[in-house]
Amino acid sequence: MAARADDLRCAGQREDGDAKRPVLPFLKWPGGKRWAAERIAAIVEPHLNGRYYEPFLGGGAVFFQLRPRKATLADINSELIEAYRSVRDCHVEVVQSLQMLPVNKQVYAAVRQWKPRRSVERAVRFLYLNRTAFGGIYRVNRSGEFNVPYGGGTRTHEILWSSTLLEDAAQALTGTTLRNCDFTLTMRHASRGDVVYCDPTYTVAHDQNGFVRYNERNFSWADQGRLAVAARAARARGAVVIVSNAHHASVLGLYEGVRRRVLNRMSCVSADPAGRREVKESLLILEP
Repeated sequence: MAARADDLRCAGQREDGDAKRPVLPFLKWPGGKRWAAERIAAIVEPHLNGRYYEPFLGGGAVFFQLRPRKATLADINSELIEAYRSVRDCHVEVVQSLQMLPVNKQVYAAVRQWKPRRSVERAVRFLYLNRTAFGGIYRVNRSGEFNVPYGGGTRTHEILWSSTLLEDAAQALTGTTLRNCDFTLTMRHASRGDVVYCDPTYTVAHDQNGFVRYNERNFSWADQGRLAVAARAARARGAVVIVSNAHHASVLGLYEGVRRRVLNRMSCVSADPAGRREVKESLLILEP
């Protein structure tokens, strides 16, 4: 697709001398790692002498915590990557457009049906729905159409500018490479001195672990196998690869002999606190 004027860098990004200051992710994302970002970044940082790669970007919590000097960020979700590009390059225009959209059920329905032609407008739609949809869920049907109902209550997009989330994110993203592609196409470039952090959708062998679809195509068990192969190949080239994944025997079997840590968190799926339980996740660390 030919580049348009709105796809190019816009004026208005803030100069910030504290380039390493962690910032908060601007997206609410299912399976996001806000709760573990500081711990994961602390494991990544000692190994990072070259480029940081994150091929399953999502909400980017670890990237925003780490603020690496050089980074390639990627995801198979084209709308997600387009939103990141617009925030990086044109956050002032994005904020101004968001401020023109009130939050109510009627506007939400109109935005949900909106099919904008400009990349910045598509980013505005994406961010508005992300912040006002029920539960902050991103979900599409088999045709790739967003199908989450209106959230109501206290859900609002105002925090994106009132707490400078987009402004801070634009500064953090300056100089990054953003790609819309399969994870293997990103990981194949990693070599000695680089770190790859992978946070795929957690699909185990029986495909019944309650994961949430966020693309038109599920991250299948075959994809888990492809990821394990790509991780070992990157390690063979000298990169350190760190994979967040389900704490499940079938997944751990793909990474036999690999150093791992267990991260614990409380599940927030149940609306009743009494129904919540501790959930374990595995952090698999492949070192040359």
